[in-house]
Amino acid sequence: MRWIVFAIVAAVALLFEIAGLSSLGIPGGLLMAGLTLFLVGAGAAIAGHARWAFIAGRKIGAGVAVVGLLGLGVGAATAPPTSPTSASSGVRAAATTVPSAAPSSAARSGAASSSTVPSSSAARPAAATVHAAPSSALAALAVVAVKGRAPRTGYTRGQFGPAWQDVDHNGCDTRNDILARDLTRAVFKAGTHGCVVLSGTLAEPYTGRTISFVRGQGTSEAVQIDHVVALSDAWQTGAQGWAASRRAAFANDPLNLLAVDGPLNMAKGDGDAATWLPPNRGYRCSYVARQEAVKIEYGLWMTPAEKDAIAAILRTCPALPLPGGVLARRPAAGSAPVPAPRPAPAPAPDPAPAPAPAAGVTYANCAAARAAGVAPLHRGQPGYSTKLDRDGDGVACE
Repeated sequence: MRWIVFAIVAAVALLFEIAGLSSLGIPGGLLMAGLTLFLVGAGAAIAGHARWAFIAGRKIGAGVAVVGLLGLGVGAATAPPTSPTSASSGVRAAATTVPSAAPSSAARSGAASSSTVPSSSAARPAAATVHAAPSSALAALAVVAVKGRAPRTGYTRGQFGPAWQDVDHNGCDTRNDILARDLTRAVFKAGTHGCVVLSGTLAEPYTGRTISFVRGQGTSEAVQIDHVVALSDAWQTGAQGWAASRRAAFANDPLNLLAVDGPLNMAKGDGDAATWLPPNRGYRCSYVARQEAVKIEYGLWMTPAEKDAIAAILRTCPALPLPGGVLARRPAAGSAPVPAPRPAPAPAPDPAPAPAPAAGVTYANCAAARAAGVAPLHRGQPGYSTKLDRDGDGVACE
């Protein structure tokens, strides 16, 4: 009988030992061995020699139980900590996660009204949208209104006044002012008081190339003056409600003008940032920041797609300021966005619209064209001829 009891105890002890070693290694083995010795010793101490395994006497059984307790203590002290359950780890992760900052009311209202975040923006890093400097172009987008384009009905170039006026009254037309500003090593025509640019070198921003400008027929078109916010775009985003003098000021504002590659300017047409961007990726931040500055300056709105495109580019340069000293005041709670335009001279009285030359008409000289009120004449317009365009720049009777 004692042999049967011994075999059972030994089998149970072996199972305990295997379980302890497989789960916790050596500390687990010590735990199971200690537990086995404690149970056997305690049993022997209670039952005595005649009734419990091969332990002779209660005193020896008590000693074996004490050894088992020591084994339990050593095993427990050296055992590695158990891994937390999925529930407890989830609670700990939730407790240590830093919550994202709640958006301000202005940001919420701007996001709701402008729809500036496309559906794919959920994967965009949050840091790219929140770390904009307070005075940056990205932050200033909050004041730009968002609407659909108005109809193009009624738009003509003439709605913005005759091309290239002398709105700053410095004696030079706007085209030559911009050429003089943007070209290096500029050479001026004698007798024009430093106005008419004959040649120069342009570090062209849209392509990143260098272009040599030479005034003349067939060469002047290599460098053109781009309206960064196209006149047609402006017409469809608020300008058709302006006075004629304001539209003329817009068309001649240096903030909205850049000397650029001629063919590329023609390809741009009246596209906004959603439909056209400069091929030179290194200039795109500056380009869309200038478009935004012009629209803030003149209170023009953006389409949802346009604002999305500008925001996506400005997230790559979140500290870039608006150019030209343009500022945008953040609106007070519950009020509409209010741009803070640059100081500007008082507008001149609205000029009478210039009559369009009749098809097939010719003029003997520039005096006749001016008397008819159609000067200057541009290449392609009725009445234009090379004999009237003596410097060959495509504009006759300047």
